[in-house]
This record gives sequence, structure tokens and C-alpha cells, in this order.
Amino acid sequence: MLEVPSIQWFPGHMAKTRRLIQENLKMVDIVVELADARIPQSSRNPELSKWLNNKARVLVLNKADTADPTATQKWLQYYKKKGIAALACDSRSGRGLEKFLPLVKEQLHELLERREKKGVTGTPIRVMVVGIPNVGKSSFINKMAGSKRAKVEDRPGVTRTKQWVNISQEMQLLDMPGVLWPKFEDPLVGEKLAFTGAVKDDVIDIELLAMRLLAYLREEYPKAMEERYKLSGTNYQELDDYELLELVGRKRGMLISGGEVNTERAAITVMDEYRSGKLGKLTFDPIPTEKDQKEG
Repeated sequence: MLEVPSIQWFPGHMAKTRRLIQENLKMVDIVVELADARIPQSSRNPELSKWLNNKARVLVLNKADTADPTATQKWLQYYKKKGIAALACDSRSGRGLEKFLPLVKEQLHELLERREKKGVTGTPIRVMVVGIPNVGKSSFINKMAGSKRAKVEDRPGVTRTKQWVNISQEMQLLDMPGVLWPKFEDPLVGEKLAFTGAVKDDVIDIELLAMRLLAYLREEYPKAMEERYKLSGTNYQELDDYELLELVGRKRGMLISGGEVNTERAAITVMDEYRSGKLGKLTFDPIPTEKDQKEG
């Protein structure tokens, strides 16, 4: 298997976002962190806890429709054991979002009780929405608001400034730009972020990325790969990563002069099909074992 490439991507505007989050914390009651359900741990900014101090927080595993449902339930149980309030949802369809407001109120019950005792009514809950690029913050906000108020684009780094969005009389959301962290200590984290599109594709060679993805699929989700690329009956388990990419391209008829495979085209297809969910419901982050947690 190919060596895991070292991927680092921290544009200047992300440093500005970090400051923006810290400066606006005092304006909100709670922070909602959006993560990608396909990589529930790798898509969480490890520096966020330092910035938020003791601010109330809810974790939303978005894009749950593209993740392995069994793995998602295990992750929710894992976070519950760690005392982290979490839910899974699909912001495009709205599935799971009915649990959001009750969970926020549950985390803020003491604050809301104090307001009620003081006779403070009509004050909306102010929620800061944070997350790394491409976890679906804009889709989440638009679904909650019932309109297209936040700009939605399927590429990292689109939302560059904060914006308030009125959800209802009960809630206001403060949308913050997506922010990564300066250094990925674990190269596998950078790789998974590149798989899901949180890191721009021009940061890493697309063929190398597709080869790494196919290698992972062969190991963890062989049936999904076999069915999508019609690999049953082949010796794909014995091929190296480049030969596997070539086989996928050949199966799709992506040939150029001389019968060679256009591996760049094959790589782009593999990445596009994974990100659009055509390879099935996949989760790349395994649940940490007790040993992992002690070492971490």
C-alpha cells in the first residue's frame, strides 16, 4: 500500500476565522459544532475546545445519509458516554433535525430557567454554528431557516464572514466560516479530510488520493467497491494500488491511445462517485478503543 501523504492546508482566512469565533463567543448562548458523519472524529477541529472554554456545546453529525448507519449509532453512543450531547442528521432532507431544538434547550435548561424566573420572555436562543469546511453548515442553516439564506457551495472555503440568521422567535444562528487547524498530527486525518472534500483537491495529487481511497475500500468495504466497479471475478485483491485504479478505469472503458488507461479520469470518477454517495453509505473513522483513548 502507498505511504500516507502528508496533507496540510491552512489558508490565511482561517486564522482570521479563529479570531472571529473567539471574539463572538460572548454574544451567543451555545455553540453547535457540525462534523461529517462519515468521519465523526477526523472532521472535528481539535483546537475548538481551547477556544470555547466552558461554553455549552452540541455536536451535530451531518451528512448521516452518506455514512454507515451502524457506525453512526456507535459514534453517538461513544459521544454520549463522553458526556457530549450529539445527534445525527441529513441537512438536505431535514431528517433528524427535529431533535435539534430540544437538544439545545436541554443543554441550556439552567439558563432558560433563570430567564423564566426573571420574567425574561421573547429572548431568542443565540447559537454559533462552527465546523470545518464542507461539513454542510450552510445546508444545515438553510434547512433550519426554511429558506436559502446562507450561500451553499460544495467546495471548501466559501463562507468567509459571519452572518446572523433568524430561525424563529425562539432561535437565532450565527454562521461562522469553516475553519481547519494549522497542522494535522495524524496524516490519516488529513487524508480523510481530503476524501470528503474538506481540503481542496489541488493540495494533493488526485490519482494518489483515489488510490488511497480504493485501498481503504478494498480493506473495509470490498463489497461496495466490487458492486460499483464490477470487480467480482477479478484478482483485484492481489493488485497494488495503481493497478487497482487502472482496473477500475479499464472496467469503465476509460482508455486512451495504445489501450492505456486514463488514470486521471478514473481517479476523478472514483472521487466524484464517493462524494456523491454512489459507492454507498461509508464511514472511515473507527470507534476509538479503550487503548486508543488512554494513549490519546
